[in-house]
Amino acid sequence: MGFYPRRGRYDYAEKSGIISRTNFPREVVEMKNRVIIFTGILILNWNLSLSVFAATVSGRVQFNGTVPEPQRVNMNADPVCAGLHREPVFLQEVAVNADRTLRNVFVYVKEGFEGRTFETPAAKVILDQKGCQYEPHVFGIQIHQTLEILNSDSTLHNVHGMPTVSKEFNLGMPIKGMKLTRKFDQPEVMVKFKCDVHPWMRSYAGVLTHPFFSVTGEEGSFEIMSLPAGSYVIEAWHEKLGTQSQNVTVDEAGSLNLDFTFSG
Repeated sequence: MGFYPRRGRYDYAEKSGIISRTNFPREVVEMKNRVIIFTGILILNWNLSLSVFAATVSGRVQFNGTVPEPQRVNMNADPVCAGLHREPVFLQEVAVNADRTLRNVFVYVKEGFEGRTFETPAAKVILDQKGCQYEPHVFGIQIHQTLEILNSDSTLHNVHGMPTVSKEFNLGMPIKGMKLTRKFDQPEVMVKFKCDVHPWMRSYAGVLTHPFFSVTGEEGSFEIMSLPAGSYVIEAWHEKLGTQSQNVTVDEAGSLNLDFTFSG
């Protein structure tokens, strides 16, 4: 596309950014161009190393035994809550899928990163109070990462965060659209949230120093990606069925299938 008009003592090619015409000596121009190209190569190699030389641990969480009868939530104490649902609402304590896999299982690296630090994500994690329920029911977040708590209902909610190693908080949220933010200073698995106005509302957060975690959904599956080569303890946590751990070793760019089974 040509060149920009001359600015000062040198011009830049519009796309590449490589100096093409200048009043400086040719050796200086060539040196600058080599620096630009070398820097680009370094950035490319670094990005490739993140995606190629990292492992993935994935699997499913199965349920074994008699599936418990789901408990229906009675929302009649708050007409606003009751009016938000045409169909019955059930507690999510033991949510078993049709294929007998489990939802809401928090799977994470419990051991293997001692002494290592990881960058805090800039993205916020959102905990919504919607339909007089917490969404999501189970989630993960890193220390110092922003947790945004949202009230999407036209009724009073009281979000009561109950960590044991970070500062507890208990905040009223009476207005629809109201937002609050909090951060956790210390890792903890798990941090319980409840609403003191609506006792059926509960949520759980796994607070970690690293980003290597996953939560099972409607297929009962999990996936922990970009895991550096090494040996780890992988733990699966469920709010009613307890925890299970497995030792694993992963290679660079490898993949590992890992399944858990909880009995009810």
